[in-house]
Amino acid sequence: MADSSAARRQRAGASAPRVPAPRSAGGRGAARGSASLDNLIHHRIRLGIVSALAAAESLSFNEIKALLETTDGNLSVHARKLEEADYVTCTKTFDGRRPRTEYRLTPVGRRELSRYLTHMEALIQATRDTLKR
Repeated sequence: MADSSAARRQRAGASAPRVPAPRSAGGRGAARGSASLDNLIHHRIRLGIVSALAAAESLSFNEIKALLETTDGNLSVHARKLEEADYVTCTKTFDGRRPRTEYRLTPVGRRELSRYLTHMEALIQATRDTLKR
């Protein structure tokens, strides 16, 4: 019968790397006390949206679409999920006769992105420490 990895670590005297658990806003991301990532932000398109908005005061739908090289439908679906979680706000206006959709990162979104990045940094450091053994 195969040994469990926990038993092997215990015999080898190595302890599992400690990674801080992220917290979630509104139950949409990872559960409190959980070691899993905030899945709302972790998706490639949603991470791109919140990262781009963290670097700019606001961005239009077309600016984000060009940055992420995605389709209208794909961006729309992911932006809506972030909006429903209160990570971003969406303002629709008209520039002359042309509709303009603008997104901004909310304080909740900024906080959750910061937590996500802290968690990823801890995962990277734990992995680097493991590779040094």
